[in-house]
Amino acid sequence: MRHMKSGVKLNRTSSHRSAMFRNMVTSLFKYDRIQTTDAKAKELRRWADQLITLAKRGDLHARRQAMAIIREKSVVHKLFNDVQQRFGSKAGGYTRLVKIGLRKGDAATMSMVELTGKPVESEKADKVDKKAAKAEKKPQKTEE
Repeated sequence: MRHMKSGVKLNRTSSHRSAMFRNMVTSLFKYDRIQTTDAKAKELRRWADQLITLAKRGDLHARRQAMAIIREKSVVHKLFNDVQQRFGSKAGGYTRLVKIGLRKGDAATMSMVELTGKPVESEKADKVDKKAAKAEKKPQKTEE
């Protein structure tokens, strides 16, 4: 019996399951929303909320624990920099599940997992926008 056993197995081995959820949570923090099956989305919510709680703590040990799960340094950096502005006073409920219907191939129920709160504009994006604006303002030389 599975009494007091948390988490879902999803008919996968433990290594496959952990690798899958690491990839999914990395994609969630990178793109702010992902589309997946309903069962995976419900379990992904647990992983994401745990990582956001670590990021709210913000110390070096929490950053190293997050790096053990999220394998991309840029995503961890983005998470730890933006979490206070995005989720500062909230005590939970960092993700939202939106049911989006059935998958065409096998009729599996699909959900969209997205982060709540307003997305934070990063300085890097601002720099890229400024460079693009400068490039548009510059007149291009044409030879006639």
